[in-house]
Amino acid sequence: MASRGGPMVAGTDGSDFAHRQRVAAHYQISSVNKNRLKYCIFFHYVLFFVMLAKLSADILDRLDIFILEIEELHVPKPLWWEYIWCVSLALSFWGLAASRRNQVATMQRYMIGIGLFGILPVLYAAAYYFSEAWAYITTGDKDKLFVWQDYPYAILWYAFLLPAFQVHLFSLLFAYKLISAWKPRGSKKEQ
Repeated sequence: MASRGGPMVAGTDGSDFAHRQRVAAHYQISSVNKNRLKYCIFFHYVLFFVMLAKLSADILDRLDIFILEIEELHVPKPLWWEYIWCVSLALSFWGLAASRRNQVATMQRYMIGIGLFGILPVLYAAAYYFSEAWAYITTGDKDKLFVWQDYPYAILWYAFLLPAFQVHLFSLLFAYKLISAWKPRGSKKEQ
């Protein structure tokens, strides 16, 4: 063994590293994509807390709790897709558990759940608010549009929907890459 700047082991010129083992590619892919999936889930949590802030007025009304500061904001009533989207947060625990234990079936359930409870509600909301957002983008006139706190409501939703869609798509991509890295290589099922 050679030390930095010190004498070398007799019988070697220092180029004998080629025989050493390397980390297999699927382990490297798994490690990188697990980390990326965790970041996506973190941003999913951030988006959830933004949605929870929006839903807080409705939740407090349902619980018959009156807070004057929140009532004075006149937050619009939520649509059904907002609560359905919130369910997608619970699925993140499946994704985290599957990535911790390399479980293909649990990761597949996570992907299906994100598709149903994450992407579909976001796509529905994007279609629902599209005409109003397009009207604002093309005309720039807020007079005929629904406005909250002097901002076009549809544009505020698109400021949420675009990052949410992106986070969910990247979560699906990284989950897919993890599944392909975890599946056994070179073995075919015999029928």
